[in-house]
Amino acid sequence: MFKTLSLLLCGALTFGAYAAQTITIATVNNGDMITMKELSGEFEKQYPDIHLKWVTLEENILRQRVTTDVATGGGQYDVMTIGTYEVPIWSKQGWLTALDDLGEDYDVDDLLPAIRSGLSLDNKLYAAPFYGESSMVMYRTDLMAKAGLQMPKAPTWDFIRQAAAAMTDKEAGVYGICLRGKAGWGENIALLTSMSNSFGARWFDENWQPQFDSQAWKDTLEYYVDVMNKYGPPGASANGFNENLALFQTGKCGMWIDATVAGAFVTNEADSDVADKVGFALAPDKGLGKRGNWLWAWTLAIPSSSKKSDAAMKFISWATSKSYSTLVAGKKGWAKVPPGTRTSLYQNPQYMEAAPFAQITLDSINSADPKHPTVEPVPYVGVQFVAIPEFQGIGTAVGQQFSAALTGQMTVEQALQSSQRLVERAMRKARYPK
Repeated sequence: MFKTLSLLLCGALTFGAYAAQTITIATVNNGDMITMKELSGEFEKQYPDIHLKWVTLEENILRQRVTTDVATGGGQYDVMTIGTYEVPIWSKQGWLTALDDLGEDYDVDDLLPAIRSGLSLDNKLYAAPFYGESSMVMYRTDLMAKAGLQMPKAPTWDFIRQAAAAMTDKEAGVYGICLRGKAGWGENIALLTSMSNSFGARWFDENWQPQFDSQAWKDTLEYYVDVMNKYGPPGASANGFNENLALFQTGKCGMWIDATVAGAFVTNEADSDVADKVGFALAPDKGLGKRGNWLWAWTLAIPSSSKKSDAAMKFISWATSKSYSTLVAGKKGWAKVPPGTRTSLYQNPQYMEAAPFAQITLDSINSADPKHPTVEPVPYVGVQFVAIPEFQGIGTAVGQQFSAALTGQMTVEQALQSSQRLVERAMRKARYPK
């Protein structure tokens, strides 16, 4: 009897050890992902046989690590945080697992069409949006009033320059405008490509010829360098999303043009010194029919190399579900719910009342047009990026030239000439047009 009991216990322990799985999640160090990690104990309670291992990285490093891993089939990660740029390219390559088992109550049809379409291939979802975003103007209402100005709901770049000048008080450590300066295709290039769209610029003409020698690109980069040098913070070439967020929250920025997801952070009294003094407006334009707002989703996806896709699927379903939104609302408040993914969130009066940035976010997401991102016709899809595999490399290289122009290491003309040459060379090597 004791021998039989011993064998049963041993078998149960062996089965338990076999059944328990650890999945490795690679994610970016943004605020919403940090909240996801904080709340992930709730997932482990629901699925005690699944343990979570977190790898949290700065945005540029995350992209390098997951791209290398997925391209080589390394299998280092079971869940990857990737963006709207990677999903269609990687799914075509067969690098991602289709998310076809998210559960009966997941409600895929509730996902915002503008977000869902960029994450699907042949009507199959290959990544689930954790949060979606466009870009907008965040500004200090008190400083705007002190300057004797009123922010329009739909400002122009000329007004932004005027307001930046009026709000700058360098002796008090207040800078009229904060914009991304850190080099990277998902950092300064996200901002500058979106901005260039509204100035009438484009990366390529219809024959895939680079267009950095155009007047529209010159106007874009001259404007950016001029306003940042006159009205921006020192050391701006090192500032990405998180650095500018910290500057704005501590009262150092009069205006910040960046991701709509930041709305919850700049209005959160626990983190922001100016939480009760923030207004929102659409991204600026030049009167050419395009605003400088992008379209993006940070998503959770499963690399094909993962041997734990069932457990990974359960985690993704949990983290991107309606019930996760309710969980965040209960723990952190409705304003902290990850935005920009579900229609039902924007039909929820509790959220709309708690989040003063909600309507601007929805309007900005819905107005972005990845298939027609520019004033002139282009052969590519993507608002703040060009949806081709080569863009990671050329985007970051161009970002380095633009960052050098910001610091004065080269002139605007030199930065554009260098960008033109390096992109021409890269596109010839990649044999475009294909």
